[in-house]
Amino acid sequence: MDELEFYDKVGKINGWDFSKLNVISEGLKWDFYEEVTKKCKSSDILLDVGTGGGENLLRIASSLLFLVGIDLSRGMIETAHSNYKKSKVLNVRFSQMSSDNLQFPSGFFDVISSCHAPFSSMEIARVIKNGGFFLTQQVCEADKLNLKEAFKRGQGFGEVDGTLKERYIMELKSAGFTEVQAFEYDANEYYQRAEDLIFLLKHTPIIPDFGQGEKDLDILGSFIENYRTEKGIRTNSKRFLIIANR
Repeated sequence: MDELEFYDKVGKINGWDFSKLNVISEGLKWDFYEEVTKKCKSSDILLDVGTGGGENLLRIASSLLFLVGIDLSRGMIETAHSNYKKSKVLNVRFSQMSSDNLQFPSGFFDVISSCHAPFSSMEIARVIKNGGFFLTQQVCEADKLNLKEAFKRGQGFGEVDGTLKERYIMELKSAGFTEVQAFEYDANEYYQRAEDLIFLLKHTPIIPDFGQGEKDLDILGSFIENYRTEKGIRTNSKRFLIIANR
Protein backbone atom coordinates (compact mmCIF):
# COMPACT_ATOMS: atom_id res chain seq x y z
CA MET A 1 0.00 0.00 0.00
CA ASP A 2 1.49 3.37 -0.98
CA GLU A 3 1.25 6.47 1.23
CA LEU A 4 -1.75 8.03 -0.56
CA GLU A 5 -3.72 4.75 -0.41
CA PHE A 6 -2.93 4.57 3.31
CA TYR A 7 -4.27 8.07 3.98
CA ASP A 8 -7.37 7.40 1.86
CA LYS A 9 -8.11 4.33 3.98
CA VAL A 10 -7.50 6.12 7.27
CA GLY A 11 -9.38 9.20 6.13
CA LYS A 12 -12.56 7.26 5.41
CA ILE A 13 -12.39 5.56 8.81
CA ASN A 14 -11.69 8.41 11.19
CA GLY A 15 -10.06 11.38 9.44
CA TRP A 16 -7.22 12.52 11.64
CA ASP A 17 -9.01 12.28 14.96
CA PHE A 18 -7.03 10.64 17.76
CA SER A 19 -8.92 12.36 20.57
CA LYS A 20 -10.31 9.09 21.97
CA LEU A 21 -6.90 7.55 22.61
CA ASN A 22 -6.08 7.02 26.28
CA VAL A 23 -2.60 8.52 26.41
CA ILE A 24 -0.81 10.72 28.94
CA SER A 25 1.79 13.16 27.59
CA GLU A 26 4.48 14.84 29.68
CA GLY A 27 6.61 17.65 28.27
CA LEU A 28 4.43 19.02 25.47
CA LYS A 29 5.41 22.65 24.83
CA TRP A 30 2.59 23.84 22.61
CA ASP A 31 -0.71 23.02 20.95
CA PHE A 32 -0.12 23.63 17.24
CA TYR A 33 -3.49 25.12 16.33
CA GLU A 34 -3.40 27.36 19.40
CA GLU A 35 -0.08 28.69 18.07
CA VAL A 36 -1.77 29.24 14.71
CA THR A 37 -4.61 31.25 16.23
CA LYS A 38 -2.08 33.45 18.07
CA LYS A 39 -0.95 34.70 14.65
CA CYS A 40 -4.51 35.26 13.38
CA LYS A 41 -6.82 38.28 13.39
CA SER A 42 -10.59 37.98 13.11
CA SER A 43 -10.36 39.51 9.60
CA ASP A 44 -7.79 36.95 8.33
CA ILE A 45 -8.12 34.20 5.73
CA LEU A 46 -6.28 30.96 6.54
CA LEU A 47 -5.16 27.98 4.45
CA ASP A 48 -4.55 24.63 6.18
CA VAL A 49 -2.36 22.29 4.12
CA GLY A 50 -2.90 18.58 4.83
CA THR A 51 -6.05 19.25 6.80
CA GLY A 52 -7.00 15.59 7.23
CA GLY A 53 -10.57 15.27 8.47
CA GLY A 54 -10.73 19.00 9.15
CA GLU A 55 -11.31 18.56 12.89
CA ASN A 56 -8.77 21.18 13.93
CA LEU A 57 -9.86 23.70 11.34
CA LEU A 58 -13.48 23.48 12.46
CA ARG A 59 -12.31 23.89 16.06
CA ILE A 60 -10.57 27.24 15.40
CA ALA A 61 -13.01 28.58 12.79
CA SER A 62 -14.46 31.26 15.08
CA SER A 63 -11.03 32.94 15.30
CA LEU A 64 -10.94 33.93 11.61
CA LEU A 65 -13.00 35.39 8.80
CA PHE A 66 -12.60 32.43 6.44
CA LEU A 67 -10.67 29.14 6.39
CA VAL A 68 -9.77 26.70 3.62
CA GLY A 69 -8.54 23.17 4.26
CA ILE A 70 -6.89 21.09 1.54
CA ASP A 71 -5.65 17.50 1.45
CA LEU A 72 -4.38 15.25 -1.33
CA SER A 73 -6.33 12.29 0.05
CA ARG A 74 -9.88 11.90 -1.21
CA GLY A 75 -10.78 9.85 1.87
CA MET A 76 -9.62 12.62 4.20
CA ILE A 77 -11.61 15.27 2.32
CA GLU A 78 -14.73 13.06 2.32
CA THR A 79 -14.44 12.87 6.12
CA ALA A 80 -13.78 16.63 6.32
CA HIS A 81 -16.99 17.33 4.36
CA SER A 82 -18.89 14.97 6.65
CA ASN A 83 -17.49 16.69 9.75
CA TYR A 84 -18.37 20.09 8.26
CA LYS A 85 -21.99 19.05 7.67
CA LYS A 86 -22.29 17.88 11.29
CA SER A 87 -20.86 21.15 12.61
CA LYS A 88 -22.53 24.54 12.86
CA VAL A 89 -19.55 26.23 11.20
CA LEU A 90 -20.24 28.33 8.10
CA ASN A 91 -16.87 29.92 7.25
CA VAL A 92 -14.83 26.82 6.29
CA ARG A 93 -14.38 25.09 2.93
CA PHE A 94 -12.53 21.86 2.10
CA SER A 95 -11.01 20.78 -1.20
CA GLN A 96 -8.91 17.89 -2.52
CA MET A 97 -5.69 19.46 -3.78
CA SER A 98 -1.94 18.88 -4.01
CA SER A 99 0.28 21.12 -1.89
CA ASP A 100 2.69 21.25 -4.84
CA ASN A 101 0.11 23.08 -6.97
CA LEU A 102 -2.00 25.42 -4.84
CA GLN A 103 -4.94 26.58 -6.95
CA PHE A 104 -5.30 30.02 -5.38
CA PRO A 105 -4.33 33.55 -6.46
CA SER A 106 -0.95 34.95 -5.41
CA GLY A 107 -0.95 36.73 -2.05
CA PHE A 108 -4.40 35.41 -1.12
CA PHE A 109 -3.88 34.13 2.45
CA ASP A 110 -2.93 35.96 5.63
CA VAL A 111 -1.89 32.81 7.50
CA ILE A 112 -1.00 29.30 6.30
CA SER A 113 -0.65 26.21 8.49
CA SER A 114 0.57 22.69 7.85
CA CYS A 115 0.53 20.02 10.56
CA HIS A 116 2.38 16.78 9.79
CA ALA A 117 1.93 17.29 6.05
CA PRO A 118 4.42 17.93 3.25
CA PHE A 119 4.41 21.34 1.58
CA SER A 120 6.15 23.32 -1.15
CA SER A 121 7.90 26.37 0.30
CA MET A 122 7.72 28.13 -3.08
CA GLU A 123 3.97 27.58 -3.37
CA ILE A 124 3.42 28.69 0.23
CA ALA A 125 5.43 31.85 -0.45
CA ARG A 126 3.43 32.54 -3.62
CA VAL A 127 -0.06 32.39 -2.10
CA ILE A 128 0.71 34.13 1.22
CA LYS A 129 0.48 37.90 1.64
CA ASN A 130 3.54 40.01 2.37
CA GLY A 131 3.81 40.09 6.15
CA GLY A 132 1.84 36.85 6.46
CA PHE A 133 2.73 33.96 8.75
CA PHE A 134 3.36 30.32 7.87
CA LEU A 135 3.41 27.77 10.68
CA THR A 136 4.23 24.09 10.38
CA GLN A 137 4.55 21.29 12.90
CA GLN A 138 6.33 18.16 11.75
CA VAL A 139 7.38 14.81 13.18
CA CYS A 140 11.08 14.55 14.07
CA GLU A 141 13.12 11.57 12.94
CA ALA A 142 13.62 10.54 16.60
CA ASP A 143 9.87 10.34 17.28
CA LYS A 144 8.68 6.96 18.73
CA LEU A 145 12.33 5.94 18.72
CA ASN A 146 12.01 2.92 21.02
CA LEU A 147 9.14 1.55 18.88
CA LYS A 148 11.14 1.94 15.67
CA GLU A 149 14.16 0.31 17.26
CA ALA A 150 12.01 -2.63 18.37
CA PHE A 151 10.60 -3.12 14.85
CA LYS A 152 13.88 -2.15 13.14
CA ARG A 153 11.88 -0.02 10.71
CA GLY A 154 9.72 3.09 10.77
CA GLN A 155 9.06 6.64 9.63
CA GLY A 156 12.44 8.39 9.42
CA PHE A 157 14.21 5.41 11.00
CA GLY A 158 17.96 5.55 10.48
CA GLU A 159 17.92 9.20 9.42
CA VAL A 160 19.81 11.86 11.36
CA ASP A 161 17.45 13.64 13.75
CA GLY A 162 16.91 17.24 12.62
CA THR A 163 17.39 16.55 8.90
CA LEU A 164 13.83 17.48 7.90
CA LYS A 165 13.79 20.58 10.12
CA GLU A 166 17.01 21.95 8.60
CA ARG A 167 15.79 21.24 5.06
CA TYR A 168 12.51 23.10 5.60
CA ILE A 169 14.29 26.07 7.22
CA MET A 170 16.64 26.33 4.24
CA GLU A 171 13.80 26.00 1.72
CA LEU A 172 11.65 28.65 3.43
CA LYS A 173 14.52 31.13 3.53
CA SER A 174 15.24 30.46 -0.15
CA ALA A 175 11.55 31.04 -0.95
CA GLY A 176 11.70 34.54 0.55
CA PHE A 177 10.63 34.20 4.17
CA THR A 178 12.66 36.75 6.12
CA GLU A 179 12.18 35.53 9.69
CA VAL A 180 12.26 31.78 10.27
CA GLN A 181 12.15 30.49 13.86
CA ALA A 182 12.30 26.84 14.91
CA PHE A 183 11.34 25.13 18.17
CA GLU A 184 11.13 21.51 19.26
CA TYR A 185 10.05 19.26 22.10
CA ASP A 186 10.64 15.63 23.05
CA ALA A 187 7.77 14.55 25.29
CA ASN A 188 7.16 11.26 27.09
CA GLU A 189 3.96 9.46 26.11
CA TYR A 190 2.26 6.76 28.15
CA TYR A 191 -0.37 4.68 26.34
CA GLN A 192 -2.84 3.28 28.85
CA ARG A 193 -3.81 0.11 26.99
CA ALA A 194 -2.35 -2.11 24.29
CA GLU A 195 -5.45 -1.24 22.22
CA ASP A 196 -4.50 2.44 22.24
CA LEU A 197 -1.04 1.66 20.91
CA ILE A 198 -2.42 -0.70 18.25
CA PHE A 199 -4.90 1.96 17.10
CA LEU A 200 -2.04 4.46 16.77
CA LEU A 201 0.10 2.07 14.74
CA LYS A 202 -2.77 1.08 12.44
CA HIS A 203 -3.81 4.67 11.74
CA THR A 204 -0.42 6.37 11.31
CA PRO A 205 2.66 5.61 9.17
CA ILE A 206 4.97 5.31 12.23
CA ILE A 207 5.61 1.61 11.49
CA PRO A 208 4.84 1.11 7.77
CA ASP A 209 2.45 -1.78 7.05
CA PHE A 210 2.09 -2.55 10.75
CA GLY A 211 0.44 -5.94 11.27
CA GLN A 212 1.40 -7.34 7.90
CA GLY A 213 4.77 -8.66 9.04
CA GLU A 214 4.72 -12.20 10.46
CA LYS A 215 6.39 -11.15 13.70
CA ASP A 216 4.77 -7.72 14.15
CA LEU A 217 2.38 -8.76 16.93
CA ASP A 218 5.12 -10.69 18.74
CA ILE A 219 7.42 -7.67 18.52
CA LEU A 220 4.66 -5.44 19.86
CA GLY A 221 3.98 -7.84 22.72
CA SER A 222 7.64 -7.79 23.73
CA PHE A 223 7.72 -4.01 23.39
CA ILE A 224 4.73 -3.64 25.72
CA GLU A 225 6.39 -5.93 28.29
CA ASN A 226 9.66 -4.01 28.14
CA TYR A 227 8.15 -0.51 28.31
CA ARG A 228 5.13 -0.95 30.57
CA THR A 229 5.31 1.41 33.55
CA GLU A 230 2.94 2.52 36.31
CA LYS A 231 1.94 5.43 34.07
CA GLY A 232 1.38 3.29 30.96
CA ILE A 233 3.32 1.95 27.96
CA ARG A 234 6.13 4.46 27.42
CA THR A 235 7.35 5.93 24.15
CA ASN A 236 8.14 9.46 23.00
CA SER A 237 6.62 12.21 20.88
CA LYS A 238 9.21 14.45 19.24
CA ARG A 239 8.01 17.41 17.18
CA PHE A 240 9.41 20.59 15.69
CA LEU A 241 7.59 23.83 15.01
CA ILE A 242 8.61 26.41 12.41
CA ILE A 243 7.12 29.91 12.37
CA ALA A 244 8.06 31.90 9.25
CA ASN A 245 7.19 35.50 8.42
CA ARG A 246 6.97 36.60 4.77
